[in-house]
Amino acid sequence: MKKALLWLLILTICISMVAALSLAGCKTTSATTAAAGGTAKAAKGYTIAVTAKLSGIPFFIASEKGANEAAAELGDKLIFQSPANPVAEDQIKIIDSFITQKVDGIAISADDQDALVPVCKKASDAGIKVISWDSGIAKDGTLLFISPADNELVGRVEVQTLAEEINYEGEIAILSTTPETANQNLWIKWMKEELKDPKYAKMKLVSIVYGNDQSEKNYQEVTGLLKTYPNLKGIISPTSSGPPSVARVLEDQKLNGKIAVTGLALPSAMKDYILNGTCKKVYCWNPIDFGYMATYVTHLLVSGEIKGTVGEEFTAGRLGKVKIAIDDPILGPTVILGPPMEFTKDNVEEWSKTF
Repeated sequence: MKKALLWLLILTICISMVAALSLAGCKTTSATTAAAGGTAKAAKGYTIAVTAKLSGIPFFIASEKGANEAAAELGDKLIFQSPANPVAEDQIKIIDSFITQKVDGIAISADDQDALVPVCKKASDAGIKVISWDSGIAKDGTLLFISPADNELVGRVEVQTLAEEINYEGEIAILSTTPETANQNLWIKWMKEELKDPKYAKMKLVSIVYGNDQSEKNYQEVTGLLKTYPNLKGIISPTSSGPPSVARVLEDQKLNGKIAVTGLALPSAMKDYILNGTCKKVYCWNPIDFGYMATYVTHLLVSGEIKGTVGEEFTAGRLGKVKIAIDDPILGPTVILGPPMEFTKDNVEEWSKTF
């Protein structure tokens, strides 16, 4: 009987020990699972959505390449989607779809500085970090803006370049994108300021036309300019699709060498026109770097590594040290990508292989 009771006691102790070990194992597994869940987002990366003013044009195709490069480095998923037409309504629909997809961050090259503010606020209310790049959004809608370059510099240097080519004399015109595009309007503002200098007294800005960043629309607008202003001496187009369209019209009408053209354009799009003398010089910043920067900065905001405040410094991958150096009164905290590059017959062929 005593032996039976002893064995019963031993059996009870063993069962208790097994139960305790099992419970401890369950707790350990649960804790591990919880920890894994807490870092799952970081391990999988974030979903970063990028939209540009217009799909299909070389500048933004190159920007998408840079965005993909940054996303791959950071382990993020990239969604790059832009409207077929450069209108705010179409871009708002795309941003709404990003909100529905519950992305973590959105970077926008805006078709309209003010019209996009409400949908950007909607995204922010949903916990999404929102920035603008290339063409900004009013500061109420975004955390920060990535500017391609100093706006004053861009506007003034284009006037200076054209003036040298036409010997500071004659009628000139501007071919822009749309009347609502923020960056274009800022550059044109500074062009007008530059033209106030007495050294441009014999130059006259006769017209500003808008081609919606579409090559055929650009072509039509330039053709119209030449009919309306037969004494036109030069055209500035501060949009990547513009200078190639202007150059094409000039060649078609045998006016290359008689009417000067400059502006912002990709070297790959302008190589032939520069090498044959239709255009002497254009400017542009590296759109690959632009897409890279926009994606990288959005990631850093989503991860909490930066807050987007003026004075903050951070490293943006291969682009190195960056500072949020400007508090723009309209666009808010601003990062400047860098000064525009200059493309002439001396370097356009080399750079055309890159973008």
